[in-house]
Amino acid sequence: MATYTGTSPLGDSNAVDYTGHRTGQTNAAGDTRSLFLKLYAGEVMTAFQTKNMMMNHCRTRTITKGKSAQFIMTGKYRDAAYHTPGLEIAPAATAKNSERIVTVDDLLINAQFVPNIDEAMQHYDVRSVYTQEAGYGLSKVADQNIIRTAVKAALATNKERASKLVQDYKNFDDEDFSANVEIGSFANAKKLKYFIEAIMEAKRVLEMAGAPLEDLVCVTGTDQFYKLFMTATNSESVSDLVAFNRDIGGEGSIKDMNLPSIAGIPVVRTPHMGTYTSSAYADSLWSTGVTTGPAPLASPHSARGDAYDIPANYTAATDGDNAIGHADGLDANGATVALRTEASKVRALVMHKDAVATVKLMDLSVESEYQINRQGTLIVSKYAMGHNVLRPAMAVALWAATS
Repeated sequence: MATYTGTSPLGDSNAVDYTGHRTGQTNAAGDTRSLFLKLYAGEVMTAFQTKNMMMNHCRTRTITKGKSAQFIMTGKYRDAAYHTPGLEIAPAATAKNSERIVTVDDLLINAQFVPNIDEAMQHYDVRSVYTQEAGYGLSKVADQNIIRTAVKAALATNKERASKLVQDYKNFDDEDFSANVEIGSFANAKKLKYFIEAIMEAKRVLEMAGAPLEDLVCVTGTDQFYKLFMTATNSESVSDLVAFNRDIGGEGSIKDMNLPSIAGIPVVRTPHMGTYTSSAYADSLWSTGVTTGPAPLASPHSARGDAYDIPANYTAATDGDNAIGHADGLDANGATVALRTEASKVRALVMHKDAVATVKLMDLSVESEYQINRQGTLIVSKYAMGHNVLRPAMAVALWAATS
């Protein structure tokens, strides 16, 4: 306590000054509001999320037991002949069948441990945020693996390629294959008019291969998608964005960055397909590229370490399966087939859901348990599923040079 020596606000020169206990200070020093509660508006800021997008664009089956599922591949028997009255009708040949096996990967998990003491001290909830983050993390891996599998389907343009790109591939004489489509040069690949023509050509290729046209989708990278709108950067004028011209049936919105359906095919974007710099394009799906998130590998303990990676370069056979496939997808005798290089050039996929098969043994789920011996809550998000190429002909890659 001290005697007040100045002039009191109340005008009493003999007022006494008290030293108050400023409970908001840290160690009785500094900001007098430092320790006061910061009120949250019911929000905890989290990183930007990506949601699962590809599961709706593949053929999905759920199993309750087993390590894999079988998809029967039915061959073609389309020969027709005129009948001569009186002659016995007997089939001249039998249809060929095969199978495609989809193996379930190891259990993929995302786990957090929240100490009890931390929860007691916090005045905001983080457990639900951690749970949501874990779910998004697993969904991201599922999207990446499905896209990787779809790219492998597109690159399987002949039987020899299929034997290296399709897991547990079994020779099938009636297998269909389709060719891929070049968008244009590195610069033109970022221009909407070239992108539109590439999608139209891909649809023609798929229709020639007998693909159903009602479930087609174009999947492209986020960077590729937004580059299509940048007329100034691409040395174009707004009139070059013909997809939005309603005078010729265009739709979508430049204002909302909404690309319309092209040739009846919706365009969806994903951040998992690569990124642009000013002078180059880098893939983000493969162990040889710019990886985002977990490497494209299952657990090495289950011998599925390279299940979703691209095979190394190989030398094509001489007059073998390299010459059986789509006319524009054959490899020259003895040529070096650089699948990894080809995969790095892919900007988009036009595909039917029959291109990729997914088998779920355990769908995405979240469990939590309070552990007395550790004085905290363990939160585990998990799923067990696997993916494989189903019909290679049902995916067409749109590609361009990387620089």
